[in-house]
Amino acid sequence: MIHELVIALMLGLIGGVIPGPVITAVFTEILQSGYLKSLRIIMIALVNETLVALFSLLVFDALGFNETFFRGLSLAGAAILIWIAISLWKVRTLDSGEKVHFGLWKIVIMILSNGVLWTYWITICIPKAILLGDTLHLGQYIFMGLVQLGWLISTLMVAFLFSRFRKALSRPKVIPVLFKIFALAFAYFAIDMIIKSIQYFIQ
Repeated sequence: MIHELVIALMLGLIGGVIPGPVITAVFTEILQSGYLKSLRIIMIALVNETLVALFSLLVFDALGFNETFFRGLSLAGAAILIWIAISLWKVRTLDSGEKVHFGLWKIVIMILSNGVLWTYWITICIPKAILLGDTLHLGQYIFMGLVQLGWLISTLMVAFLFSRFRKALSRPKVIPVLFKIFALAFAYFAIDMIIKSIQYFIQ
């Protein structure tokens, strides 16, 4: 039982430092507005990923969603990521007029349309959570809580460390290059999602 709880925390800790749309959005916001402003994105991501986990746990068996559904969802998520990548590519300075605004709904859609996130919960976390629930009262919820706690700890840590280098990264000659790197990162995530979905559908 302790072993499963440790695994839950580790899954979250690792998940929080894996490069992805949320981390890239957090880093972008740190460069534009500072560490404290990026906490908003982290909190919105935490709430939405928790909702994804709960939703997956409660309806996975009832509705019988299969991988086909989530691969299709990834295609919609890829479109959102490309939209954000185009916005990031255009940034030249940190002036407010050129800032990329990560509004509530943009963040929510980016997260909820991430088929990889849904697949991660359904294929890895949910089965482990359900098994723990069979041996420990409310174990499935404790498991999910520990995963999310680990994610929050590592995401906050990585964001804070990145913010310490904000001054060096905010130089005029560095900004366009850095934001193009972020744009390419978003584009890469989108292309990767599209390729994996296409491979799934044609195999």
